[in-house]
Amino acid sequence: MIVKYLLAALVAGLLAGALQTVAQQAKVVPLILEAEKYENAPAEKHDHTTGLNLTLVSKAYAHEHEATAAAGAEEEGGMLFGVNRITGTLMANLVSGAGFALILMAVIFLTGRVITLGNGVLWGSAAWLTFHLMPSIGLPPELPGFPAAELFDRQLWWVGTVVATAVALYLLVLRKEVWAKVAGIGMLALPHVVGAPQPTDISSNVPAILAAEFAVATLSAGLFFWVVLGLFMGAINDRWLKTA
Repeated sequence: MIVKYLLAALVAGLLAGALQTVAQQAKVVPLILEAEKYENAPAEKHDHTTGLNLTLVSKAYAHEHEATAAAGAEEEGGMLFGVNRITGTLMANLVSGAGFALILMAVIFLTGRVITLGNGVLWGSAAWLTFHLMPSIGLPPELPGFPAAELFDRQLWWVGTVVATAVALYLLVLRKEVWAKVAGIGMLALPHVVGAPQPTDISSNVPAILAAEFAVATLSAGLFFWVVLGLFMGAINDRWLKTA
């Protein structure tokens, strides 16, 4: 039975990763390519087109799916590991999709809750909140050409935020005790009280409006991925595993 659960997670993750690539190519990658036009230009302190100071746009540690697309777009000559950008992004998304599906399946085992077609959207939305939305409050997805804090510091804060958010959701949603609700709210706020690492020099030549569009696009693509993953896993559980 465990083997079937693992296979179900892998199949759902591969399918979701493939569809995620389509979403990235449509919405995320074009913005990355546009930002690259500004990346090597002399940095300016303000975006005079919009009149907004670029300090309004924080630097971020992008979610693994968006970072994969960015890495593919930044490779000279459009090549990533010897393959073109689309193929490289697809390969990375298939691997990360399978990995995230296994993480979601592990959470199901730990909580004793079964993911179904009926609650798949809720599971996916909770995962998106954990891996995308809450970390992006402190570290919005970043475009090429935007300075950022040290990678290790950003990764450490991102992982801490993911863990804190996951624990908070467990306490808030799956526990009924009052203390659990209070502790859940505290865990949800803790990473943002500590604060995400930020660079000392925040000047950039990339227009602020482009960065805002990129943040929306990456968060939307992430939501799409997790909802699709939740629905696929729920459908496979309903039609395959229940017959075992």
